[in-house]
Amino acid sequence: MDEFYVFLTLSDQDGHKDLSVPDAGFNFRGIISSCFEPYLAVYVELEERTLMEHLEKLVQEETWETEEGSQTNILSSSMQVFLIIRRTLKRCSALTKNQTLFNLFKVFQRILKAYATKLFLRLPKGGTGLVAAATGMDGQIKTSDKDERLICYIVNTAEYCHKTSGELAENVSKIVDPQSADSIDMSEVQDEFSAVITKALITLVHGIETKFDSEMAAMTRVPWGTLESVGDQSEYVNGINTILTSSIRVLGRLLSPIYFQFFLDKLASSLGPRFYLNIFKCKQISETGAQQMLLDTQAVKTILLEIASLGKQVSAAASYSKFVSREMSKAEALLKVILSPIDSVADTYCALLPEGTPSEFQRILDLKGLKRTDQQSILDDYNKRGAGTYQQSIKAAVPSAPSSTVAPTLPTIAGIIPLKEEIVARAAALGRGAATTGIRRILALTESTTKDRKDGPLRKLFIG
Repeated sequence: MDEFYVFLTLSDQDGHKDLSVPDAGFNFRGIISSCFEPYLAVYVELEERTLMEHLEKLVQEETWETEEGSQTNILSSSMQVFLIIRRTLKRCSALTKNQTLFNLFKVFQRILKAYATKLFLRLPKGGTGLVAAATGMDGQIKTSDKDERLICYIVNTAEYCHKTSGELAENVSKIVDPQSADSIDMSEVQDEFSAVITKALITLVHGIETKFDSEMAAMTRVPWGTLESVGDQSEYVNGINTILTSSIRVLGRLLSPIYFQFFLDKLASSLGPRFYLNIFKCKQISETGAQQMLLDTQAVKTILLEIASLGKQVSAAASYSKFVSREMSKAEALLKVILSPIDSVADTYCALLPEGTPSEFQRILDLKGLKRTDQQSILDDYNKRGAGTYQQSIKAAVPSAPSSTVAPTLPTIAGIIPLKEEIVARAAALGRGAATTGIRRILALTESTTKDRKDGPLRKLFIG
C-alpha cells in the first residue's frame, strides 16, 4: 500500500509542473491518479481503521484532567484527534482531490461522531439496579468535586470539537473537487457535540441537586409547628450555601460565560420548584414556623443571586436576578398563604397562587394544623370564591386573545378584583415585614402576635 501511495504521489508531482499543452486546452494533471480512483476504496478503509485505532488509543491514554494553569481547559485527546485527521487529509489531498477525498471526509465524520460518543459515555451516570431502587437512588446522579471538573472539561472539549469540525469542513470544501464541495457538511457532527454539551450541563445540575437531598430532608425534620421564636437562617440553608459556594467557584472558572449562565438558569429553575414542593413535605407549620421559613426562603434566594459573582462572572447576574426572583416567588407566596388568618386564607390563596388546586389548598390547611372536620367550610368557601366567581373574574380581566369588541367594565367598588388587589397588597406587606426587613422586624411581629393572637399585627395586615 505504501509503494502504491508513493507511486501515485510521484506521478502527480510531475503534474505539478506545467503539463498543459499551450493553445490546445489540454491539462494532464491528475490523469494517472484518476485512473486508480475507482479502486481506492481499500485505501479509504485502511485510513478509517488507522484513525479508529488511534482514537481508541487516545481515549485509553486520556487522563481526563487538564494541565495545571491551562487556559483552554480541554482534554488533550481532542487536539490529538484533529491533528491526526489533518495529517490524513494532507496525505490524501496529495494523492487525489476527487471522490476518494470526499469518501475520506465521510470517514472523518464517523471518527468525530465516535469521539463524541466517547465523551458522552464518560459523563457520570445515575444509580441503577435493585439496590438503587430500594434506596431511592434510582436515576439520581452523585458527583464529586472531581466529577464536576470532569464535566466542565467535557463541555469545553465538546465546544472545541464543535468549532474545529466546522473549520475542518471549510478546509475540505476548498480542497475537494468543486462538484463535491457543496456536499461537505459537518452539521450532523456538530449536533452530536452540542448534544454532549447539553447532556453534560444537565448532568452537572442533577449532581448538584443530589447534593441538596440531605438539606431538603433536614428541612422537613425541623419542628416548624412548635418553634417559639424566629432566629437566624436555619442550618439546612447554611448547608445549601456551603454546597453552592464550594462548587460555583470552580464551575465559574472552568466554564465559558454562556454555559455558566445556562447552568445557573437550570439550577434556579430546579431548586425553586423543589423548595416549593418541599414545604408540603413538612408537618404542621405554625405562624412562627412560617415566619422562620419565609426568612429561610429569602436567604436561599439571596444565595442563588450571589452565586454568579462567586463564579467571577458578574455579567450573568443582570439577567439572572429576575429569573431567580420569579422562581422563588412561588415559595414566598405559599408561606404568606400559610401565615394568613383562617377567615381569609381562601382569598389569599386565590390571589397569590391563582393556578392552585383544591388538593393543594387542602394540604395548606393541613399545614396550618386544621382538623379535617374544621376544613370543610373553608374548602366550600374556596370552591365558591376560588374556583367560581374569583377565577371567572380573573379570566374576564385578562382575556386569552384580543377581541374586536370592547370588554365590559369590571366593578370597582364591590367587585372581586379590588378584593384581590387588597389581599395582594397586604400579603406583600407581610412579606416585607417578615422577610425583607430583617430579623428584628420578624421578632417584633412574633412578640406582638404572641401577646395578641386574635388581633395582632399579622392579622391586621390581612383584615385591616
